[in-house]
Amino acid sequence: MEPDWTCPFCSLLCDGFALERAGEALVLQASDCPRARAGLAAHARSEAPAAFVDGSAAPIDEAVAEAARRLARWRQPLFGGLATDMAGARALFRLAARTGAVYDHGDGEALAQGLRALQDRGQCYTTLAEIRARADVVVCVGTQAVAHYPEFFRRCGLDRPDTPCQHLVFLGVEPPARLPDTVPVQCIAGSGDLLADLQQLAALLAGAPLRGAPAEIAGLAATLRQARYAVLVWEAATLPAHGALVVELLHRMATSLNRATRAATFALGGSDGAYAVQQVFTWLSGLPLRTRAAAGGLQHDPVRFAAQRLLDEDAVDGLLWVWSYAPDRLPPSTKLPRIVLGPPGMGPLLRQADAAQRCVFLPVATPGLNAAGHLFRTDGVVVPLVAARDDALPGVAQVVARLLERMEPAA
Repeated sequence: MEPDWTCPFCSLLCDGFALERAGEALVLQASDCPRARAGLAAHARSEAPAAFVDGSAAPIDEAVAEAARRLARWRQPLFGGLATDMAGARALFRLAARTGAVYDHGDGEALAQGLRALQDRGQCYTTLAEIRARADVVVCVGTQAVAHYPEFFRRCGLDRPDTPCQHLVFLGVEPPARLPDTVPVQCIAGSGDLLADLQQLAALLAGAPLRGAPAEIAGLAATLRQARYAVLVWEAATLPAHGALVVELLHRMATSLNRATRAATFALGGSDGAYAVQQVFTWLSGLPLRTRAAAGGLQHDPVRFAAQRLLDEDAVDGLLWVWSYAPDRLPPSTKLPRIVLGPPGMGPLLRQADAAQRCVFLPVATPGLNAAGHLFRTDGVVVPLVAARDDALPGVAQVVARLLERMEPAA
């Protein structure tokens, strides 16, 4: 048992973990991270890698051939889920270009919030290492951080006695139950309208003489101005409907602070391959997700090409769903024909949900569990993954390559 495993089950991609075998299961050692434990438990049983076509078991070669035939007939496919690693993303982009698909990640709505702000205003960003080494003020804006990213404060070094952090602030949210005891914690409830509170804070940091600002908001502005290195932490999944405006305000505040001191933002998000696919598709095409690979060229529209909207409006005629992580992340309910790439444990769940009809299921490996690969961490760092066990399963990239090989001209 050596501490050399990198956990793929959230975008922190924590390394240095150790695994111990208990029969067919893998048990996490030296950490109580609930997200890592849940991820391992979901894959505890090694399901037989059985492909099927419309609910009937089929040899993998026949299932791949049938999936390729169906995909070639679709006039406007949607590639959804896209929970894979960088190699899988490269292969899926080639397939999207071949089929003229629209593509969006399963968590595309949260992913789009930060993207819109980045496209409009740019950003001042930092890394886990910078927070650990330099940040003396950390403000969690509308997020408890560790509710979905349990190892976050440890990865920032806030549990160390020599941490540079002197202030940990929660704005607009109650602090979590378990917090590092090495850093003073402050909770600012705010008005209940996070956007309004941030607008006041941004105005104060920009030097506006804002009369009547709540004392706690004014005090936070003073703390941020006095900080040597302040970090504003936000989480894509917890943002309100107007989340892009919230993110834009955070970037604006970091810009104001950087005129006299140092400040940055830090986003929690991009799990299940979301950041990897976003980065890979962007550098291959010049455009991010929610783009259509049309015959006349690429078309990007973050509103029109949202996956759920396309399904609701019957704007596509087939769904290719790729989710190589949690077996229970099934494709959205739809009457459309589907091709599903997922862990072996997803196959029985599709049958139980009566979602096996008009569906081809192809089992694939999970990066970081039974396949090697690479993912982007939440702070933009590429992290290699090693296989914790060998189940002799192909990865998404291998299965998609076989689909491309078998593609026939549309009838």
